[in-house]
Order: sequence, then structure tokens, then C-alpha cells
Amino acid sequence: PLSPAAVVGAGLGGSASAYFLQQHFGPQVQLDVYEAAGVGGRLATVTVNKQQYESRGASIHALSLHMQDFVKILGLKHRREVAGKSAIFSGEHFVLEETDWYLLNLFRLWWHYGISFLRLQMWVEEVMEKFMRIYKYQAHGYAFSSLEELLRSLGGEAFVNMTQRSVAESLLEVGVTQRFVDDVIAAVLRSSYGQSVLVPAFAGAMSLAGAQGSTWAVEGGNKLVCSGLLKLTKANVISARVTGISLHSSEGRALYQVHYESTEGQGSAFYDLVVVTTPLQPSRSNFTFDNFDPPIADLPGAFQPSVTSVVHGYLNSSYFGFPDPKLFPFTSILTTDTPELFFHAMDNICPVNISAAFRRKQPQEAAVWRVLSPRPLDKPQLKTLFRSYYSVQVAEWPTYPRYDAAKALPPVVLHESLFYLSGVEWVASSMEMTAVAAKNVALLAYNRWHQQLDKIDQKDLMHKVKTEL
Repeated sequence: PLSPAAVVGAGLGGSASAYFLQQHFGPQVQLDVYEAAGVGGRLATVTVNKQQYESRGASIHALSLHMQDFVKILGLKHRREVAGKSAIFSGEHFVLEETDWYLLNLFRLWWHYGISFLRLQMWVEEVMEKFMRIYKYQAHGYAFSSLEELLRSLGGEAFVNMTQRSVAESLLEVGVTQRFVDDVIAAVLRSSYGQSVLVPAFAGAMSLAGAQGSTWAVEGGNKLVCSGLLKLTKANVISARVTGISLHSSEGRALYQVHYESTEGQGSAFYDLVVVTTPLQPSRSNFTFDNFDPPIADLPGAFQPSVTSVVHGYLNSSYFGFPDPKLFPFTSILTTDTPELFFHAMDNICPVNISAAFRRKQPQEAAVWRVLSPRPLDKPQLKTLFRSYYSVQVAEWPTYPRYDAAKALPPVVLHESLFYLSGVEWVASSMEMTAVAAKNVALLAYNRWHQQLDKIDQKDLMHKVKTEL
């Protein structure tokens, strides 16, 4: 039997991995979760005027089945939706504005962009429909030893290729116009990944699915999913930074020694199985792997720096062409790829706890805005966006992979029972993608431990799953 297992990181990846490992290996497995900063990782909140607001990772797509499950199991609730309108700003004017009337929105899109809008929808739906097969495969206990194998089983070679070519190229190929790509697609990708239409097609499709589907968030903050899953699994959370892993072998099996630093000093512990859910790129971690033969190579890839500023203040609506602030109708502003625009997107955000009496602030009142930008905003830039403000809270982090299409995807298996979760972000970065990867790693660990090789990297799974039903 598997004795102790370690998970490095207590963000969504780490807490979901702990939960799924326990589900598959059973309650007797001892789980240590190492976390240097705080449970929740990038799912963090900031406090303004005694209210908490999501600083990142805010919306979850309606089709996120694992996230839906977590919320159900943990007895959490969906946060009440507060309606608002979005628009896309070019630096000079709004290229697209949403109205209260759904049909008029469709008509506007149709009028401006014709069939491009339909072609985009069909393309995204086709990708999502194939992606949804993963839940069936996982329900039947199938796992994949690489991200390529996982993608291949869902959408064949075409899915693997979608991680190597840009979303712009794929959409132009299915007949979406360059104008639609520049105006709409660019704005969505800037707001979700802080990057251009050169991001890979697969990551692009996932982000576009979120933009056109219905999304939700967890009442009280999305990070409650992480703390909830760790409580549920009764995992032992150790506040320490893992510095490295060394390999020892015992009776033909690998044994891993996890080295860590905490406020008490340095320590180490031995494990049969380790899942690393923090990025291993040299730019992000100075993790060492010792005694591995062949050695574990440095992972390629860099991260996109991204800054979130949560500003409590009065919007300068005249910058957006509305001299009278009372008339400013938008709660969410996306931007096109214009050199002089210094921000990617801004939203008038609601607190994580929304009471029944809650109403959005009127546009002329002071509100809490979340501004996403590639670099920290300086005083003149803040003054451009806000007439005046009470407070600014800045969180700067390398959030998303810099999607340079030529790279191969990172490995899932680093060694016999040593697994790597964060590589999935190079396919697409979302809460659900992380949960899918966590379930895959847990199944892979289980199937390898019990030598159930017929459950790993199987070909023609659609057919197998149909005959099993």
C-alpha cells in the first residue's frame, strides 16, 4: 500500500491533487501538503473598506464540471450574479458596446462582423465538445502520462497542433475575418491572458469559451475551494518552502526525500509519491533534484508578468468619451491591441459576499475597479483612468505562461512516482484545466502504482468507453 504522499503547493492544483489522491488511494493515505505563502495560491482576495474582492482567477465557466463538483461537495454556493455591460475600447473610441438587449447585441455583432461571429462560435463549440470527453474518460479511470497523449485522446493530432499554432491563424483558417480577430479576439485574450492573438489556439479556445458562455464564482471567494478540499481530505498542511527533492531507492521502489525550509529552519521527510504543483521553470523556482539518473532537466518556458491594481475611486469617464459620468454605461472595459493603451482590461468588481440588498454603484459614485496591466500603473496613468481615488492595491505576479508557440509541452511524469502538474498551463490556464490535470495525475499515480497499464494512454478511448457503458 501507498504510505505517505506529498503535494508541493496549496493552490487549486495542490488542493485538488490532494483530494483526488485520497479519492483513488483511499482514506488511509497520509497526505502532507507543503505551502510557503498561503492556501489558495493565485486565488487570492484583497480587502477594500472591510469588504473582500477577488484579485485574480475570478470567473469559472458553466461547463467546469470538477469545479461544480467541488462546490457541491463542500457545500459552497455560487455567488449571486450582478448584471453589467461590457465594451471594447480602442484607445480612441468603443469599437463594440454591449446593450441591455441580447438580440440587439447579436445584431450589432452580426452587422459589424457578419458571419465571423458564427464561425467563431462553431469553432469554440467544436473544441469544447471534444474537450468534454475528458470527464467520461476520467470517470472510467483512464489517465495519460503526457499532455500530448491527453490532447490526442480528446481531439487527435489536431488538438496537439492547437498548442503549437496561434489562435489567429486557426480562426482566419475557418473564415473569421482579420477585423474580428483584431477587435474582438484580441480584446478577450488581453483581458484573460494579458497576451495577443498569437497565443496558441487551444489556450485561445478555452479563454473564448469563457467569454461567450455563462460564468460563475464562489460566494465568499474562489479560494474557499482550496481550503475546503484540504480540510475535507484532512491533509497535513506544512508551512514551508520546498527547496528540492532527492531520490533514494528502497526494495526496488523509489523513495523521495523532500527538503524544505520553514521558520523553524530546515527539514526533510520521505515519501512514496510526490506531486509538484508549483512552476518549475528556473525563472520561478530554484528547486533542485538530486541523485536522479538521468538528471531531471530544466523546464523551458517563461512567464508573462501581469499586474492587478484594485483601485477604489471615481472613474474618469471623459477619457472614454463620456463627459457626464452619470451616462457611463459599462462595468467592464476590454481593450484592443493598441500601442498607446497601457492597460489590458478593467472591471467594476463586486465583493466576494453579495447580500440580497447589494446594488452596483452608479457610474458617478466611487467604486472598486480592478485594472489589469502589463506593468504597474504610474501616477499619470492612474489619473487618466480615475478622476480621484482613495486607495490603490497592487499585486504583481508572473501569472500566465508566455505562450511562445514553438515549445514542446512540459512533462507530467518526472520520475516513477514523481509528477508535475503545472505544465498543464502551457495547454491552457484556467481553474478547470488545473482540476482536470489534478484528477489526471491522481489517476496516473494510482494506475502506475497498481500496475494497471491498460488504464494509461489507451488508444481509441471513445470506442472503449462506449463498450464499457
